[in-house]
Amino acid sequence: MSSKADGSQPEPPPAGKAATQQVADLQEENAQLQHAVHAHAVVDQAIGVLLAAGRLTPDQGWDALRAISQHTNIKLRHIAEQIIEWARTGNLCTDIRVELERQLASYTPSPRRTG
Repeated sequence: MSSKADGSQPEPPPAGKAATQQVADLQEENAQLQHAVHAHAVVDQAIGVLLAAGRLTPDQGWDALRAISQHTNIKLRHIAEQIIEWARTGNLCTDIRVELERQLASYTPSPRRTG
């Protein structure tokens, strides 16, 4: 058996039920992390759509996405999925479309008057 950096011996692996529970806990944590990575990628893609559609900065895209979620009372991930689908198909449900237009307009600078 190899020793730890401090010179002590490593602890033996847990036996029986404890080991089974530890494996189950690690599998659950792994599943949660995989879900979080996927959800993060979806949100990042939706922010990219907003950057292109509204000429926003990344921070503005995040703020707009979050505001759309809050004002429509729809989960952020679901809003992100709908915006990605909108970029692909042009279809977007009315409540999200109205709020999206409102958010994009709030970041659009007013035209300057010349004269």
